[in-house]
Amino acid sequence: MTHTHDLTAEQAAAAVRSRDLSPVELTRHYLDRAERLNDRVGAYVTLTPELALEQARAAEKAVASADDPADLPPLLGVPVPVKDLNMVSGVRMTLGSAAHADLTGFADDTVVVRLREAGSVHLGKTNTPEFGLPCYTENDVAPPARTPWDTSRSAGGSSGGAAAAVASGLAPVAQGSDGGGSIRIPASACGLFGIKPSRGRISHGPIVPDLFGLSTNGPIARTVRDAALLLDVMAGPRPGDMFHAPSGEGGFLAATERPPGRLRIARSIEAGVPGVEIHPDVQAAYDAASELLEELGHEVVDVPLLWNADLVPHFETLWAAMASLTPVAPDREELLQPLTRWLRARGDVTTAPQLMMAHASLQSAMRTVIPVLDAYDAVLHPTLAQLPAPLGHFHGQTPEENFERQKLFTPFTSVYNVSGQPAVNVPLHWTDEGLPVGVMLAGRLGGESTLISLSAQLEEARPWAHRKPEIWHA
Repeated sequence: MTHTHDLTAEQAAAAVRSRDLSPVELTRHYLDRAERLNDRVGAYVTLTPELALEQARAAEKAVASADDPADLPPLLGVPVPVKDLNMVSGVRMTLGSAAHADLTGFADDTVVVRLREAGSVHLGKTNTPEFGLPCYTENDVAPPARTPWDTSRSAGGSSGGAAAAVASGLAPVAQGSDGGGSIRIPASACGLFGIKPSRGRISHGPIVPDLFGLSTNGPIARTVRDAALLLDVMAGPRPGDMFHAPSGEGGFLAATERPPGRLRIARSIEAGVPGVEIHPDVQAAYDAASELLEELGHEVVDVPLLWNADLVPHFETLWAAMASLTPVAPDREELLQPLTRWLRARGDVTTAPQLMMAHASLQSAMRTVIPVLDAYDAVLHPTLAQLPAPLGHFHGQTPEENFERQKLFTPFTSVYNVSGQPAVNVPLHWTDEGLPVGVMLAGRLGGESTLISLSAQLEEARPWAHRKPEIWHA
């Protein structure tokens, strides 16, 4: 049986433009599913049915009055939820925190403006951990975000709600953000394709500072083409941005149609975090991806670990400083979760010289690493060291133990936030028990098109979008 949510975002947009599908009908379909099923997967913090239907009706009028459907915006009438770390004017914004449970957005983030200009419908705000700090999504404002492949396990974080929504058929695609792996981690846990773009590819404006260039917005989708389409919509700097991605690789959707050619691909499964154990299914996914790349004609080369445990404390310093930057009224500090309070306490006692030294040390390391990696078209790693984590695996621990467990769970992703290189999660593997296990491909700065072209080739060789969890049919 075919459902409306079986359509990709690209297919839904085409059906709207051709008048085969009403934007109002499409929006009501997703609102109905979200209202019925959200408690099972914790995808949304806030649904916005009135705003969504108002935008859907406007899209329907735009289609009816268009002289040439080709002139209509690329996502006209397609629902695209926004992560609850991003501001939407007039819509509740909790930042995943009880301390901000009654906050209302007073402006649109630039990425939200771009999604609106593309004609998308704002379905609601997706679940995120407090201030987006952990790699799992369990907070005090919404149910935990769960992977629909096993709802006893976390969807990951911090874009856990976005991934849970797309993987459960509660949204066709979603906007997420990634400061240490926060798109790639939940994409792996939920069996999706996710892109962390190059530093500066998507503007953080107008409210949120660039924060050392670690974090960026990006797409989460079921297919490479949907992710590329969403990246095309969201990409582009704004005046005042501190970082600008190298230009010359635009037209990301078009990149899905270009064969990548024979690429030279480095690979490494060594982790720069002490004590990491690689789950056998993660090893199997990594080995299978390596074999597939070679079958497709690419050269795959083992490379030694290029960064070591000395970098971890410097990244922790930046992370704690970022945690302390979100304003919280003194009388609401007690509403913060223990991990957040612990990180903010660390950030508050960090001196300016310590902060700058941490940043300089990371930059110095990247000046050694990036020239080596630039000899390759892409770099293959596992996305995570372990399978999707059971709920409470992190959240039920002391802050110190929680943070240690997070480092052991996701030792591969953060280095590419430090370097600014683009990186994707590719969902090529499922365990015998039906859990998704992603692999990560990173590229040269500005090299999203190469990663997208390669990912499209992998998707064609080993399709994954036909795999759907049980809740998909509910």
